[in-house]
Amino acid sequence: MKKHFITGLVILLPLVVTIAVVIFLVNFLTEPFMGVVSAILAKFNIINKGFLFLSPEKLIRYGSKVIILILLFLVTVALGMVARWFFVNTLFRLGDKILHRIPIVNTVYKTTQDIIKTLFVSDKNTFKQVVMVPFPRADVFVLGLIARESPTICSQAAGHDLISVFVPTTPNPTTGFLLMFKRSDLVIIDMKPEDAIKYIVSCGVIIPESKGSTATAAHS
Repeated sequence: MKKHFITGLVILLPLVVTIAVVIFLVNFLTEPFMGVVSAILAKFNIINKGFLFLSPEKLIRYGSKVIILILLFLVTVALGMVARWFFVNTLFRLGDKILHRIPIVNTVYKTTQDIIKTLFVSDKNTFKQVVMVPFPRADVFVLGLIARESPTICSQAAGHDLISVFVPTTPNPTTGFLLMFKRSDLVIIDMKPEDAIKYIVSCGVIIPESKGSTATAAHS
């Protein structure tokens, strides 16, 4: 009999302790909010009937506990997400500061960062206009993308305004030539930049559809 009692106690005691701890935690977490939630449920008359051996008052009490636990869970998850976002953001800012302080690396990093911001964040018309330009000689044309006006010092040295044009290479358009042309040398064409890139990448196999528009020379 004694052995059976000890065996039963070993099985039952951990279960009882676990239930007691869970009940304590539930009461500890929900008790501060019970008055408010119970008052809201009672005011809107959401629970006005008993269920089995539970009276309406007990249903309101237990329902309030469930609602409070759900809300606490959602708030905890939201706080975790916000904290994680701030933590990741802080890491990115710290990494950015470190990279900006490393010699040589900071030059490459900042230049790349500025290019990406110009291409994808800025609202300027950089690389939005496709043109034909004479290259490598006057009677040969290539497709290019207008970057923006050339540096003032270059235009002053040449004696007239210059436009910077990026001429991608085939079949890798991420490399190419940065050339400066007079406005009158640019032949503006009605072609989307993505169509021009497709044409360049395909080595001329994929020909953009013609819209029936005529090319025009850009004059100052």
